[in-house]
Amino acid sequence: MRKILIVLTSLLLTACVDDSASYYADGSTGNHALTLHRAQKHFWSSDSKVELIMQRLPDCLRRVELTEMPADEVEIELLSNGDNVWTLRAGKEQWQVETQTCTQYPDVKGSEGELIGVFRVEDKKLVFEAAVLEPAK
Repeated sequence: MRKILIVLTSLLLTACVDDSASYYADGSTGNHALTLHRAQKHFWSSDSKVELIMQRLPDCLRRVELTEMPADEVEIELLSNGDNVWTLRAGKEQWQVETQTCTQYPDVKGSEGELIGVFRVEDKKLVFEAAVLEPAK
């Protein structure tokens, strides 16, 4: 009986989603990064909690809860507003953060900014896909 419970427990845990993807604003050092994390609380739930971890070391490191959405349908655009201000957008929902003082704004201010890329699920894994910027003519 104990062996069956161990096997069943491991099968139930494998159905849960818990992963992240990062955008490195400073290249690849990791000192200035925006990381999107999704976590499925229960294996029977299709929703996952989506959080943003913003860091600009050594001055800023903060976790911000964004929303809950279906684990397989996470797709959030990342836009740069300049001066370490970032907007995240998922459909009609928007969030704006600033990594200079590690702040989340209560409302999105100003223009949406320049599209940097998209956090999305590919092959059941959360990834960051950089936007293709067209050269100026």
